[in-house]
Amino acid sequence: MMDSRYNGDRYNGSPAKQQERRDLVFKFLVIGDYGVGKTSIVRRYTEGKFSSNYKLTVGADFCVRSLMWDAKTRVSLQLWDIAGHERFSYMTRVYYKYAIGCAVVFDVTRYSSFNSVNRWVTDLNDKVILDDGRPIPTVLFANKSDIGDSCVSDEAINKLCKELGILCWFKTSAKSDTNIEEGLSRLVQEAINLTKSDEHSPLEKADSLVLTEQPLEKEKCC
Repeated sequence: MMDSRYNGDRYNGSPAKQQERRDLVFKFLVIGDYGVGKTSIVRRYTEGKFSSNYKLTVGADFCVRSLMWDAKTRVSLQLWDIAGHERFSYMTRVYYKYAIGCAVVFDVTRYSSFNSVNRWVTDLNDKVILDDGRPIPTVLFANKSDIGDSCVSDEAINKLCKELGILCWFKTSAKSDTNIEEGLSRLVQEAINLTKSDEHSPLEKADSLVLTEQPLEKEKCC
């Protein structure tokens, strides 16, 4: 998979080949309790760097990363970093609109954040669904795995994923850049699979998927 995070658009084929290229725009959510590392994950993925001094997210923030998925598919990802404080929960319906994938994050050193995964997934499924009524593709990030042993067993995580219909989970670390790329790439693949299904044609059905023929801008954070 080719990446334009640092070098812009690397695809320089002929005009005929460029006309055959699909330009896809996907909106992904990053949700979970406050302090679990959502902002660090988003910034690691879009900017390639880590900081432990990010300010509290108020409401929501988003960053964009553009990449070449293959020779004929260019993807622009909008990663929406949703505030984890409960006082912002009434706003989530607006922020969830048009999402086509989600990463739920918990902190492996805080069992309470793992306990909250059920609440976050339930809220997500209540507010955004695919056109046929199915939940949007979701992965789980067991974050801050660089710190030490997890307070949650792999068996407990596997069980929760099965119960909630989560596709898969990853031990992640924004600090050491562990499995962030892999986890979000899984969501990209799931979203692309939806665009290949007639039932979820982005032009006819799923308003959470947007196709554009316009050139995509380089990634930016807002």
